[in-house]
Parts: sequence; structure tokens; C-alpha cells
Amino acid sequence: MSIAPPGSDGFRFVRSAFIIPPSVGDSAFHRRRQVPMVIDVHTHIVPEQFPAFGGRVAGDAWPHMDHIAPGQANVMISGHNFRTVTDQCWSIPRRLGDMLDEGVDQQVLSPMPELLAYRLSPTDCLELGQHLNETIAKMVSESPDRFFGLGAVPLQDPALAAKELTAVKSMGLRGVEVLSNVNGENLGDAKFRGFFKEAERLDMAVFVHSQHPTFESRFVGPAMLENVIGFPIESGLAAAGVITGGLLQDCPDLRICFSHGGGVFGQLLPRMEHVWNERPPMRELLPEAPSVYAKKLFYDDVFFETRTLRYLLDMVGVSQVMVGSDYPFFTRYMLPAKEFEELGLSAAEAEAIASGNCLRFLGVS
Repeated sequence: MSIAPPGSDGFRFVRSAFIIPPSVGDSAFHRRRQVPMVIDVHTHIVPEQFPAFGGRVAGDAWPHMDHIAPGQANVMISGHNFRTVTDQCWSIPRRLGDMLDEGVDQQVLSPMPELLAYRLSPTDCLELGQHLNETIAKMVSESPDRFFGLGAVPLQDPALAAKELTAVKSMGLRGVEVLSNVNGENLGDAKFRGFFKEAERLDMAVFVHSQHPTFESRFVGPAMLENVIGFPIESGLAAAGVITGGLLQDCPDLRICFSHGGGVFGQLLPRMEHVWNERPPMRELLPEAPSVYAKKLFYDDVFFETRTLRYLLDMVGVSQVMVGSDYPFFTRYMLPAKEFEELGLSAAEAEAIASGNCLRFLGVS
């Protein structure tokens, strides 16, 4: 795997992916990587522009793009440059070129997580989300054989978010992306149950992306640790919360995925399992063991090393894990073909992780 030059976030992109690009020859490429198709479930977009917000005041949280050079822009939030991005975020030709180089056949597009903007009022968040949804739907419509889409809803108002799901579905999007906490509230909280029941009823997938943690003051070191350390903790708390909160009991057919492999959830699960076996209150809370529910969740494989991925596969099964990358941001990662071999996967197992599980998650027959 090759390493690209440092990015604007102060990290180095983990750049690569499959050993032989498809341009070298599809048959040789597909034999080398062991699978006929690769779908990346974890990629993000940023619109080239945002609509103006008439009521905006200085320093507010409505985003806008400051284009600083051709194909490059600062995403401005609350008066600050949140992130410098390139046209990889909005240009279909640029994205398709990267997919070709990296051996990715299809991508699932979702908004840059910070744009879900639960910090805004529900009505403002709805307006911003509709712009994101229209942007993604347009990208999908222009390359329907290469892209699937996940939309945005104002989950700080669960009833409004549930109502908006119908509009998202009508645009041809396969589900929605939500954050791992909603202004500090866990997704397993009963207040969000109606939203998830509606997603289940509409047969829509839910992709849970790590949110900036509510305990960032406890990190010692540079600000980037909020992402590096905080995001995996957030994913783990969210996954544990939907289990202990009873979401999967109330929504048994809900298809829900946790980014970054569920973060620390894999390490929490044995402890949860032990307490369930030993303590009656935990068994009263959950009629089945935590491991049973864990095997109903989906996870991407953004782990950066094979051993951790092998552990997740052993814990939840091959059927629940999908290829992801976090394209095009600084934690970007792609599972190299050689890692399929290092994991000792059969051709059928490799194909399931590379594409089959994602199609099932998205509800694509």
C-alpha cells in the first residue's frame, strides 16, 4: 500500500488499494483481487456550492464554500475553515477516475458528516439536508451504474426526520446517513424509535457515522485526536446503545451499519456478553445475548490493519462486514487484495465483503 503526501488535515492519506488497476486488464485484475465487483459503502460528498441562508449572521453554523483555487475549496462552518477539500468531493469525472485507479466498481455516496448539522434548528437542517439530497440524487442519476446514494434528515427532530424519509426515498436514495449521537443523545434512546421504525417500514438503510464526541476536552494532544481517538469511541457507544436501548428488538428488520468497523464496539462486546451471562439485570434488559444482536448489525472495514478486521469477522461473521474507505478524506483507506488472502477468506467470503453484503444492506436485489 502506498502513502500519498500529507493532506491539509495534517495527516497522510492511506492511498491505495488494489494491486492491479482495472485498466491493466479486467480479467487479470479480477483474478488478482479474488472478487468480480467491489462496492465502497463509505464515501462522502461535499456540494460545490451551498444555497445562501437569508437569516445568516456572522459566525453562524450554516456552511458555505470558499473556492480558493480551481478544484479546491475551504468548507467554512461557523466562520472557520473546517476542512480544505478538492473536487473529488463533487466532480463525477474525478471520482470515477479515482475509482478506476483503486479498483472500485461502485460507491455509496453520503454527505460529509459535519454537514448533517444537528447544531442547526430542525427547519434549517431540513433545508440544508434537502440540498445535500438533491446533490447526491443528481450524481446518482448521472452515473446510476456507479453510484448509490444515502441522504440526510434533521434527526434532532425525530418526527420531522421520519416524515422526510419518504421524500428521500422518492429521490431514488437507498437510505440515510445519521450521526452517532444527536446533540449528545444516543441513537438507542426511545425518542428516536419512531424514526427507525419508519426507516424499517420504508425498507431504507441507515449508515451511522461517528460524530464529534461530547468528551473532547479529555483528549491530550492535537485537535486531530478528536477524530483519531474520539470517532472510534463514538461508533462503539452508538452500536452498544442501539443494543441496550432495545432498538433491534423493536425494529428486527432494520438494516443499520456502523462506520469504522463499529469502532471500539468489538472490544466492548465480550464484556457485555459476560455481564449478560452473569447478571440478571442485563438479561432482563436483553432477551437474547448481546452477541446475537451484534450479528444483526452491519459494519464497514475501515480498520487500517488486518488483525483488527479478522477479530471483527470472528465476532460478527463475514455476512455483516463491507468494504469502506472514507473517500476522499484524510483517514481514507482501501482494503488491498492481498489482505483478502491474508485473512484466509474463500472466494465466496471475499465476494460477500467486497459487494454482496453491501447490496443486501442497501436492499438491492
